[in-house]
Amino acid sequence: MKITQHISAILMAALTTAGGAAYAQQAHEITITRQPGILYLPALVMEKQGLIEKAAAKEGVKDLKVNWRSFSSGGASTDALLSGNVQIVNSGVGNMLLLWDRTKGKVKGITTNSALPLELISRDPKIKTLKDYGPLDKIAVPTVRVSTQAILLQMACEQVFGKDKWSQLDANTVQLGHPDASAMLANPNGEITSHFSAPPFFTKELKIPGVHVVLKSTDIIKGGLSQSTLFTTTKFADANPKIIKAVLTASKEAIDYIKANTEKSVEIYREISGDKTSVADLMAMLKEPGMMAFQMAPAGSMQFAQHMYKVGILKTLPKKWTDYFLPVSASLNGS
Repeated sequence: MKITQHISAILMAALTTAGGAAYAQQAHEITITRQPGILYLPALVMEKQGLIEKAAAKEGVKDLKVNWRSFSSGGASTDALLSGNVQIVNSGVGNMLLLWDRTKGKVKGITTNSALPLELISRDPKIKTLKDYGPLDKIAVPTVRVSTQAILLQMACEQVFGKDKWSQLDANTVQLGHPDASAMLANPNGEITSHFSAPPFFTKELKIPGVHVVLKSTDIIKGGLSQSTLFTTTKFADANPKIIKAVLTASKEAIDYIKANTEKSVEIYREISGDKTSVADLMAMLKEPGMMAFQMAPAGSMQFAQHMYKVGILKTLPKKWTDYFLPVSASLNGS
């Protein structure tokens, strides 16, 4: 398993760097990651309005500087956390669970920010269901094996092909960030014919003639699944409880703002992300079922963890969702 071997190889040195002397005292500058897509809208609102800085000041950390870095995939984000280049990662729940497992609990979640649906999109007219994929049909996912999309595809394969057939389409997946995957899908001569996509990318992709939905995440996990998940090392959290509390406060404020000021939030998204999708199109997308599922409570994460353990990605099976979230987050009423 290439990805887990890579993490294991750098883990001990990385945690010494990221969790040792550097976090021995209160931090005054931190870096947080995010990824492309409107799944990360709360992070963009936090950045634009300086919500973490304001919340930290109320906690007594008056000079906190927050830097934001964009990554195309969760794998790159987690590498940055392990190397100490960032302090908080905002990525899919699968990446958090993998690091929690490999570090033996030294990486844990702070909160989630969204549980918006994902869609498997294809431009190939012969592909209507998972059974139609042949060995040469490529499916783009943000990170192979451990991204939310990759795990969902495995879970769907088991539902469609039968027990223990979870890896049926693993060989079809290729690692590509959403912007690149979307561009390749739009190219009729491109190698990528399918993309397990996130909003707003699938909204734009579905406007391409012949592009259609093969599968939705809500077909696989009922009740929603957390996407944007903020997590950090326990060393950093223990040394910086005021910052962790500020992140929780800022997340709530950002989500409340999005729900009360959706159009202004969309404008923030366009400004910071550079997405050229019109405000009208983004607003229409957010009115679709499940598209305003910005929330802090983890959703569906235990189902995810159980699958990852069953297929050998996780070596330890958590008993409950609070096992891989910080104690301060236990009141979030997650699953």
